[in-house]
Amino acid sequence: MLYYHYWSGGFRRFIWFLLGFILIAVLVKQGGAAGFDRAVIHIVQSMESPPLTSLAKSLSLVGSSRLAIGISLLTMTILFFALKHRMELALFLWVGLGSQLLNTLLKLWFHRERPTIHRLIEQAGYSFPSGHSMAAFSLYGVIAYLLWRHMHNRRERFILILFTVLMTGGIGWSRIYLGVHYPSDVIGGYAASGAWLMLSAACFEAYRNFRERQGSGPHSKKDARK
Repeated sequence: MLYYHYWSGGFRRFIWFLLGFILIAVLVKQGGAAGFDRAVIHIVQSMESPPLTSLAKSLSLVGSSRLAIGISLLTMTILFFALKHRMELALFLWVGLGSQLLNTLLKLWFHRERPTIHRLIEQAGYSFPSGHSMAAFSLYGVIAYLLWRHMHNRRERFILILFTVLMTGGIGWSRIYLGVHYPSDVIGGYAASGAWLMLSAACFEAYRNFRERQGSGPHSKKDARK
């Protein structure tokens, strides 16, 4: 049995992200996010300039499927061949593939059309939740989680979290700036992916702690004495 105290912290965070997504989804479905979306789009796109446009396109490329696949392959190679962390590799694959599937299902469910106000690039498909935002939160989030477990220096952890926040936030900003997503799409993507990541991490920790508990049981002690 996977005892409650092994996964309660992660599960509570999963609940908060899930409730956040449900709130955003209800607002989007009922049109309650329209005023917020228009206000944020106006603020973000009013700063338009050639340098910012180049930055937004670069960040959007970083969050694209092609580059995400490359980063994922590199991470999987390091986890499997260099570090021999097969359980962590399984978690990485689970989070990434699950997030992609979840995004596809949610887009098909909500059928929200993309904004038509001042698009700087063209993008096909439905709008809610943002696929780039979900992919960025899942990819950089799970990498940060795995690295955090092996870091003990506060400065290193601070840099790790700062980098993760800037990358994930920057990719979300770029999608609003380029006119292919509403702000509620981006926030909804963060919430959905955050819920999935927290649930996956909670189950991972529960399973890992359960195995450690089993390994330190009375039978293992007897075996160690032989």
